[in-house]
Amino acid sequence: MNFSKGNCFILLLLYFSSFSLLAQSKNNFKVVLDPGHGGKDFGTNHNGNVEKDIVLQVALKVGEILEKHSDIDVLYTRKTDVFVAVKERSVIANESKGNVFISIHCNGVASNDASGTETFVMGLSKNKSNLEVAKKENAAIILEDDYKTKYAGFDPSSPESLIGLTLMQEDYIGQSIDLAGKVQNGFTNVLKRKNRGVKQGPFWVLHGAFMPSILIELGFVSNKEEGAYLSSAKGQKELAESIAQGIISYKNNYYGTSKSSASTPSKSVAKEEEKVTNSTPVSNSVTKSGVVFKIQISASTRVLELKPKNFNGLKDVSMEDEGKLKKYFYSETQDYEIAKQLLGEAKDKGYNSSFIVPFKDGKKISLQEALK
Repeated sequence: MNFSKGNCFILLLLYFSSFSLLAQSKNNFKVVLDPGHGGKDFGTNHNGNVEKDIVLQVALKVGEILEKHSDIDVLYTRKTDVFVAVKERSVIANESKGNVFISIHCNGVASNDASGTETFVMGLSKNKSNLEVAKKENAAIILEDDYKTKYAGFDPSSPESLIGLTLMQEDYIGQSIDLAGKVQNGFTNVLKRKNRGVKQGPFWVLHGAFMPSILIELGFVSNKEEGAYLSSAKGQKELAESIAQGIISYKNNYYGTSKSSASTPSKSVAKEEEKVTNSTPVSNSVTKSGVVFKIQISASTRVLELKPKNFNGLKDVSMEDEGKLKKYFYSETQDYEIAKQLLGEAKDKGYNSSFIVPFKDGKKISLQEALK
């Protein structure tokens, strides 16, 4: 095939444009949205309010909001009414190298009394109510072919089997709790939904995701009033906006804000965002006395010796003790630009979910406050 000079120029232009977009996308904050259940797995179903349909609509609306931000990429475990294996959902998240994994669900019980939102992180809780929620959500496993082989004999109805899950997510527990808290606060403070709190539970779908991960229970479809709200366009829109704002707030606190956001949030979302972000322009360098930036690379219940061999070769690693949780930080600097370089170094060493944490006079502060 013969190409004219004009055609060659266009091809080169398209090549470099696509390369530029790819490079931009590589640095974007990646959100993996997981609408629970789907296809032959209806989830909980009461009074015509079907979990798989509600969570899909909410997830798609969350994605629409996030996609308006030029520095956020959105991926889905499903975008239609199809069945996706529980184990496959975290595989999708890991292969996409997501920064956060958000699994969206609804509750349902025999009575009409229960109501409210709750958000879970992975944990080996022995709390009876937490275990019941986990058992219901894990039950989707039995719809898969040869599930006993795939899940190594795991029994979703057995409390012993649930508690026996290995806590592979423990390196991300601190960040997961932060993210869950932001989402739950939005439900409670902005939407005024009943707050059932941030909890821990042994969920298979969170078990294999190697990034900060949460499972959201939007409310109870078994409650006549709340079920109608969850199935309504108004309710789904409000819940989606609240979840999106929680994710954005988390991203802004740990990864910084973007000046090129194309979104126009609703009044309720904008009001909540105003509490978290600041309109003061971000300076290129921060050298104010007392403010330092550290790179958090992991959080764990384990105490590790601060040697490079334990941190993929990273030197100058420190640890902060926050009760049962130990947080590990790589290096520190007073210059924000240098901090971003250090963040890149940590990610190059395999710490893909690492982020910048500012401190002032030894106390943790928000990135927005540090960059004023």
